[in-house]
Amino acid sequence: MATIEYVTDDMTIGEVISQYPIAARALMECGMGCINCPSAQMETIEEAAKVHGLAPDLIRKYVNFRISTVEELQANASTESDASETNAE
Repeated sequence: MATIEYVTDDMTIGEVISQYPIAARALMECGMGCINCPSAQMETIEEAAKVHGLAPDLIRKYVNFRISTVEELQANASTESDASETNAE
């Protein structure tokens, strides 16, 4: 399964976390604990990764993977919930 590009290197940390809250955890798992830092609101994923000595492309891919996984789980839960309601009728 191909991972959707929810996050791009030019998005700021603030934008990413605002749009995809799970990204905060994913970034911290990658060693980027600066997500609440004031400069994180203006730093891009690429800039922040480089500051931490990390590969921006790997960070972006991991964050996209985590977001994709959550989106898929939520979609499956919604589908199962809809099926349960239909069967109950």
